[in-house]
Amino acid sequence: MTSHKNKAERMVIEHKRDKFYQLLHTDATSSARAGIIETDHGTIQTPIFMPVGTVGSVKGVGLHYLLEDIKAQIILGNTYHLYLRPGIETLKKVGGLHKFNGFSRPMLTDSGGFQVFSLSGIRKLSEAGCEFRSHIDGSKHFFSPEGVMDIERAIGADIMMAFDECPPGDAPYDYARKSLNLTHHWLERCVKRFNETAPLYHYHQTLFPIVQGCCYKDLRQESARFVADLDAEGYAIGGLAVGEPTDVMYEMIEVVNDILPTDKSRYLMGVGTPANLLEAIERGVDMFDCVMPTRNGRNAMLFTSEGIMNMRNAKWANDFSPLDEFGTSEVDKIYSKAYVHHLFKAKELLAMEIASIHNLAFYLWLVSEARKQILADNYANWKKIMLEKVTRRL
Repeated sequence: MTSHKNKAERMVIEHKRDKFYQLLHTDATSSARAGIIETDHGTIQTPIFMPVGTVGSVKGVGLHYLLEDIKAQIILGNTYHLYLRPGIETLKKVGGLHKFNGFSRPMLTDSGGFQVFSLSGIRKLSEAGCEFRSHIDGSKHFFSPEGVMDIERAIGADIMMAFDECPPGDAPYDYARKSLNLTHHWLERCVKRFNETAPLYHYHQTLFPIVQGCCYKDLRQESARFVADLDAEGYAIGGLAVGEPTDVMYEMIEVVNDILPTDKSRYLMGVGTPANLLEAIERGVDMFDCVMPTRNGRNAMLFTSEGIMNMRNAKWANDFSPLDEFGTSEVDKIYSKAYVHHLFKAKELLAMEIASIHNLAFYLWLVSEARKQILADNYANWKKIMLEKVTRRL
């Protein structure tokens, strides 16, 4: 393994912009940060939440709502799913995912590592990469670090994630150590391949390394130092919110952010609840993604500025007030709690669409409000008030 090389002996990530991330302000009452990320598809104001578009679409949410209503500044695509279908050749022919799905703003692709490793019964892991069988038709495939870089180049996202292993949150130390060594070895191969290749569609792409190490402080510190030496434009924190207690997750975020450069963006992968976002922002995280707003929305759970609602509950049947009085989405202005309750009881598909749009708009509202409070040096006070609200059941 190469994980113990000195910094002087190791490569760095090339093909960087003069200015990718700019830290504008750190809150006087916490470690919360406000910044901007500059991409060729637009500017992202941080902290930011990124809706998840696994197969090239945010489930149940049309392009108009993403662009004009929710005002998503950036969305995700999933390398594993897009590789399987529509397939890389289709994306190359059309000119990348931006052209394919019509989303003109920045995009990020994860490496597919989490999806591949969740297929525990139908994949085989080795130092070379990961052999797996498609969940669609059982066909056999192989992901190597080099191959994943090529796939992400073909998808064409502005931000590419390195190929890593995401071990379970309760992994024993010996497994976590072995997994981290493998992730670092793969990361160096990802960097080499990234440096050897160029974007296919004539706009800048950047590569984010991922910090791993499960819930072990020494492994997280080692991984944070390892990735920081690569001089990337941004860094991701992976392998959290996978079953560990939330207080452990917050501790690991603090451990990692004490080491990662303050002048680079920080992305906490796959997190989480509104409370998780508020706590992680306080600890210096800039970027988030999670399927929770849309997945929970499809199951009648709405997140609001006053708390969490189960829209199937009878208490909403005659409540004709808006979904959220501070709501910024069209659906908050048009539809009442009673109407959305009726739609869910009637099993009408529109209920899932409304709930998904509302939840995404709320998440985007929450991080934008957090940014305002950071710039006003009032984040810790505001967060204390909001945390009580967003965690209560209505």
